[in-house]
Amino acid sequence: MNGAESDVMVVAGILTLLYRIVPTVVGEGPAGTATRNYVARDSDGARWFVKAYPAGTDLDGERRALGLGEFARLGRIPVPVVRKTLEGDLIAAAGGMAVSVAAYVEDTETAEGGLSGDRWAAVGETVGRLHRTLARHPSGPPRRVPAREVCDVKRARQRLERLVALFAKRPPTSGFSAWAREIAAQRLDALPAAAAMVAGLPMLRVQTVHGDLASPNLLLRGQKVAALIDFRPPGHRSPAWELGRIVLDPRTVLAQPQWPTGLAEAVAAYRAANPALPAEELLAVPRLAAGYLACSVYPLSEAVDDPTAVTPELKAYGRNRQAAMAELCERLTEAEEVLHGLLH
Repeated sequence: MNGAESDVMVVAGILTLLYRIVPTVVGEGPAGTATRNYVARDSDGARWFVKAYPAGTDLDGERRALGLGEFARLGRIPVPVVRKTLEGDLIAAAGGMAVSVAAYVEDTETAEGGLSGDRWAAVGETVGRLHRTLARHPSGPPRRVPAREVCDVKRARQRLERLVALFAKRPPTSGFSAWAREIAAQRLDALPAAAAMVAGLPMLRVQTVHGDLASPNLLLRGQKVAALIDFRPPGHRSPAWELGRIVLDPRTVLAQPQWPTGLAEAVAAYRAANPALPAEELLAVPRLAAGYLACSVYPLSEAVDDPTAVTPELKAYGRNRQAAMAELCERLTEAEEVLHGLLH
């Protein structure tokens, strides 16, 4: 029996002993960023998504993240039901493995293919309801902070300077490393422009949000949102930033030439679902999205921090992020004019 087969046996045992789920089939599931995932079918024909956490994971933090998803469900947000253990825990640990178990969401695709058509409004409406619900989370009420705390140019400078210094010590060994070094230097030089771009933004609301609302964590079924998955532990961040992160994902921006119009559809649906967020913050969404990309070191940093993570997919994603940042900056005025017509 090889390691993969042994892990499947451990998962099957955990399901039987700690969840009273009798699996008839357990197999590898969709790849996770940091977890190994499995899909199990039980004796009643239901399917379950099993997430196995690597050694050293902060399991208390993961419990809080799962709890945040459960809280979102109270607002009728489409979040898969988490199956608790027989003792009522959100995570089970046995046989050297820690797992969480949730209902498997059938017949879906991630948003990694980009948004189009009615998906713009569907995503905007769902994120609006999510933020309206999470504003009531016990982690604390919303508050306002300067925009520089949302797009932290000072912190970005520190990270980019560190990265450029590491590249100087470790000459690139691949084409991606050489590209990442060049882009890191360009972003460092362009930080004054990024600072100017966000300098005029108003004070921004921060509150409990999803925390990792990226395209792989948004499941679609047709033109509808089927589920939001992989919440992070409760933390206060800008809802305007999170809205921009998902609706202006680099893959969407590059694939949809009419993205400013789609953005307006998403923002209109968001505003209807969550009127508490001021219009001036919704107007800032494209500027926050561009600023976030300009201040980011991911995935450039992987070239020196974790070269094994540099897959062909990551290389393509890195180049897409860079191209999308340029597109957002070039058409920023156009996008803001479209939103201004909608919001005023």
